[in-house]
Amino acid sequence: MKWKILFLVAQLSLLTACGGGGGGGGAGALAPAITAQPTNQRVVVGSMATFSVTATGSAPLSYQWQRGTTAISGATASSYTTPATTLSDDTATFQVVVSNSAGSVTSNSATLTVAAGTAMGRGVDVTTFKNDLNRSGQNLAESALTLTNVASSTFGLLRMLPVDGRVDAQPLYLSALSAAGGTFNTVFVATEHDSVYAFDSDSGAILWHVSLLGSGETPSDNRGCGQVTPEIGVTATPVIDRTAGAHGTIYVVAMSIDSSSNYHHRLHALDVATGAELLNGPVDINASFPATGTATSSFDPKSYEERAALLLSNGTIYTSWTSHCDDAPYGGWIISYAQSTLARNGALNIAASSSAGPSIWMAGDGPAVDASGNIYFLSANGAFETTLDTKGFPSGQDFGNSFLKISSAAAGLSVLDFFTMSNEVAESNADQDLGSGGEMLLPDLTDSTNTVRHLVVGAGKDGNIYVVDRDSMGKFSASSNNNYQTLNGVLPGGIFSSPAYFNGTVYYGDISGTLKAFVVSSAKLAATPQSQSATQFTYPGTSPSVSANGTTNAIIWAHENTATAVLHAYDATNLAHELYNSNQAPANRDQFGTGNKYITPAIADGKVFVGTTNAVAVFGLLK
Repeated sequence: MKWKILFLVAQLSLLTACGGGGGGGGAGALAPAITAQPTNQRVVVGSMATFSVTATGSAPLSYQWQRGTTAISGATASSYTTPATTLSDDTATFQVVVSNSAGSVTSNSATLTVAAGTAMGRGVDVTTFKNDLNRSGQNLAESALTLTNVASSTFGLLRMLPVDGRVDAQPLYLSALSAAGGTFNTVFVATEHDSVYAFDSDSGAILWHVSLLGSGETPSDNRGCGQVTPEIGVTATPVIDRTAGAHGTIYVVAMSIDSSSNYHHRLHALDVATGAELLNGPVDINASFPATGTATSSFDPKSYEERAALLLSNGTIYTSWTSHCDDAPYGGWIISYAQSTLARNGALNIAASSSAGPSIWMAGDGPAVDASGNIYFLSANGAFETTLDTKGFPSGQDFGNSFLKISSAAAGLSVLDFFTMSNEVAESNADQDLGSGGEMLLPDLTDSTNTVRHLVVGAGKDGNIYVVDRDSMGKFSASSNNNYQTLNGVLPGGIFSSPAYFNGTVYYGDISGTLKAFVVSSAKLAATPQSQSATQFTYPGTSPSVSANGTTNAIIWAHENTATAVLHAYDATNLAHELYNSNQAPANRDQFGTGNKYITPAIADGKVFVGTTNAVAVFGLLK
């Protein structure tokens, strides 16, 4: 029994030392303290909002959420989710009281903003030109916009987002981005005045705005060329990596001129939540490449602009360059940078022996990438040697009017394969660029012999659609075209735009022509359009985009570059069926200003974003 008595004494001593085993209200208890406050939340009507808090202190902690200062029944956890919201919930405030036996603390108050529109949080992002690395232009996760509700009675202009210059780059978009103390569906806009903006797309509020100009600098003049005028700042569509850095990174190239009349192109990496410069950037773009003939071996910033969209692939940012008009000397540069450091890691000039091109325009389209990391683009008119070397390449390495397949920077930038039409010299002399339009990779297609084809499509000023087999592109023959398929003269106005693809159909809009749908069957494009729009699109034609919910409710969106710009929406299965255009509503309700060249609509989470000469127009479902 002695050991039992000793055990009981020890237990009694322990209980006494611990305050008799009661709650934590003794001298050693810690009062609650809040380490992460509730944050403002933004939702659309019908959605729920969640507020949360993180607190420390002696357990157990209890929570009581309040709307204003009124306790919410049953809201007694560390987070609180509202019922489905209505517009009457807009501007409501929420706070929480955290308590324990040692005291209590009240959190900061967080504000709920409720906007009319469609459900957010679908995770739809538009991070690169035309949505993907095929440059297909399709968003297949759009469930808000349908063939029924895209009509002038229910759809229209919601707001204008004013900016400080022309918007030639396609707007980009991140859903549910944490920024500026809240969560916002965010649209990013770059201007020719060397600015980048982040807007709350649901209210129009500016989340941040930064200038990319250095001290004493201005945007570049137009270099005596009216193609990008009156100033050159950010012309190419940026690219976003949501996983890079603390919050995500947007990569942008900007042109400027300093007080000593030196021209600069710089690559910037900006935090998507704040606009802060990252990676010790920006870096000046420069490069050299072995040259012969009249070509120059160094990249001269004043002679170039970046019209084609940035490409991000496998950790590398690719920039591609064109001339101001056809003002020599210029080449066709691709210069690449490591996205994690902004260190240059590659350079290639596709005009290795000529000071008069070709260059890389593509109407704002970006280079495309296949599953192996190979890069595809179209070159403009310029030098091409019909004398071929032992590999079947032009002897001076000048690739005018060509489809080009390029290895990645990791493999060392080089031309792997190409296709050039048999009459390249005549077309170049007539200023008939192939590269006035952009390329698009088609999905894998099976032909009539059950062979899987890997194809790329492109068109330019000559009005032909060229389809090229990426596995064997055809190179050059003076006697015939050796590409996979040619549709002669089907785009009679010529192309200064890029195509789109949806569900077995390729869409093109030529200058002063209709928007046309070419059906793909057995890996071949139909010789004539299945359908076309009633509208004829003036210069530069139109670069369509696609929204759909999987394979349903497919809509083709097209911008008309007229004195009063027009946004059109068509049934993707029949372009003769126009669902909506921005001139239909009474009292000019949806008109959004003067047209702007090379505009591609971006569609995400029930909204359509269209660049203008001084703003971005935001279209969506009306209240």
